[in-house]
Formats: sequence, C-alpha cells, structure tokens
Amino acid sequence: MLKSLFHSQIALGFAQAAIASVLALLVILLARRRNIHLESDTAVALLRGIVQIVVVGSLLVLLLKAPRWSSVFLLAGMIIAAGSISAKRAQNIPGARKVSTYSIAAGAGLVTAVMTWAGVIDTAITSLIPVGSMIIANAMNTNGLALNRFRSEVLAHAGEIETALALGAAPEKTIASYTEASIHSSLIPAIDNLRSLGIVWIPGLMTGMLLSGADPLYAAIYQFVVIAMILASSGLTSLLSTMMIRAYVFSPAEQLVLRESA
Repeated sequence: MLKSLFHSQIALGFAQAAIASVLALLVILLARRRNIHLESDTAVALLRGIVQIVVVGSLLVLLLKAPRWSSVFLLAGMIIAAGSISAKRAQNIPGARKVSTYSIAAGAGLVTAVMTWAGVIDTAITSLIPVGSMIIANAMNTNGLALNRFRSEVLAHAGEIETALALGAAPEKTIASYTEASIHSSLIPAIDNLRSLGIVWIPGLMTGMLLSGADPLYAAIYQFVVIAMILASSGLTSLLSTMMIRAYVFSPAEQLVLRESA
C-alpha cells in the first residue's frame, strides 16, 4: 500500500518508520494500563534512533569516499557513546561511565582489531563499520545488563555483605557470587542468539549478503562468525566491567558505599 502512495524511496522509508514508531508507542500505551510507565523513555529512544541512524547513513555516504583508516574514528565515537548509554544502567555507582567505556573499548575493540588483522573482517568501510557497530552495540547491551544485575544483587544483599566485611572477609569475596550471577545473566542473550541461529531467526547480515549475490553457504557461515565474535566481545566486556566496578563499590576502608537512591 505504501509503495503506491510514495514514489520516492526516502519518503517511503520515513513513512515506514512512522508506522513502526506508532506501533511501538501503541504497545507502550498498552503497558501503561498495567502501570508500566515507559512512555518518555520510548518516545526519546524512537526520536533519537531515527535521527541518529539517518545521520550515520548520511555520514556513510561521505565515508565511502574517505580512506579506510577513517573508520577507526567513527568506531571510537561509537564506543564512547556506548559507554555513556550503558552507564545509565548502573545508577548510583560512581565511575560507571569510565568503567563502561573502558570495558566496551577493550571487549569490542580487541575482538574487532584481532578479527580485522586476521582477515575475518574486511577493512573496507562498508564491511568494518556495520560489523564493528554490531559488536559494539552488543557489548554495550551486555555491559548494561551486567552492571544493572550487579547493582541489584549488591543492594539486595547489602546486609550479608556488610556482615561478612565486619567479620573480616575480603571485599572481593563478599560479592564474588553476585559478580558471577551478573556475568551469567548478562551473557544469556548472546548465548541464546547462537543457540537459535538459523532456527528461530536469520539475522539481517546474512540476508543482506544473500541479496548482494553471496554464496548462501558462505553467508550462513559468516553470519555464525559474526555472532561468535559478538559472544566473545560481550563476554570479555562483562568480565572486565564487573571486575573494574568492584573498586567503586567499596571505600578505601573496605566499607560498602553503594546505596539505594533517595
């Protein structure tokens, strides 16, 4: 129906985006009837999402003519933005933004660098930016889940942690089980993506490769490679994030400083 109304591809795209946004907002309004208030966050996210992706799409048009090394700066900008967004899931934990940025940079950056060096990811901007952004985005989500779960676990067991500290237990020992739970929980989506690959979902990268004329078998294998890279970067990000955030949960006197917001 839309194709008959809009003859410009750009206009058609914006019309499709509008319908998708309305559908998302209707679901959020339905949730509101259950006293789940996500209207503001969803509206801002939808607006930011369409603006940001259009800007990036416009930049890619320019970057296609730029030297390959310029993609490094765009990926670095994505990592900084990802750290800032992910840190919001770690409310009241000082240093969350720094920890998030460093963890995502190490996890996503190292995996992307190694796989590019090995020739798994092509250095062409049209390959490096899309694949790199997927790795960074998933590392961001994993980091957010890990820090959010870590914060919840520590706050829920603050009494037990302080009792153990009073008895002389080392701070890292008092939260070891909660750290493990945080890492395990944060990696569930990445692991489930691998388990369901090809059965429950066929990711967009594989579809794009097929549409561009790639061999179907190679497209399938490369999609597995990308999901495996995402798991590797997510796992490394989660491990580093939960390890570094512990330094901000306790004071130099080994007292628990994380508290519920007022």
